[in-house]
Amino acid sequence: MNISLKRGERIYINGAVLRVDRKVCIELLNDVTFLLENHVMQAADATTPLKQLYFAVQLMLISPNDTDAALYLARDLMSTCAIGLKSDSRVVEGLSLVARLIDSKRYFDALKILRGLFPLEAEATPVPEASCAA
Repeated sequence: MNISLKRGERIYINGAVLRVDRKVCIELLNDVTFLLENHVMQAADATTPLKQLYFAVQLMLISPNDTDAALYLARDLMSTCAIGLKSDSRVVEGLSLVARLIDSKRYFDALKILRGLFPLEAEATPVPEASCAA
């Protein structure tokens, strides 16, 4: 797999954070766990239950030697998400798949599924109506 990075970009590979000082192309020759910087969610952006779950799974991917607390949090959040979004069978099926992927330590694949569920969560979450002053 070839990955192109711009100057100053970061990539997380098997728990290590690498930042490049110039444009570079990296070829990964074996099976590694990686996360590109643009897929890293900051804690402040984890504003919904699914995004909080994404953040917890991301922690497992970024820190593979210290997953216990993040795994506990992820399981708790999955229960919360399943209860809150149970009316959408696509979300329920997605969360079931995410749970299996987490159990198999396939965190990157779980993150991809979760990113795909974000729009469904947004649809299910009512947006407060803006008040119009007359």
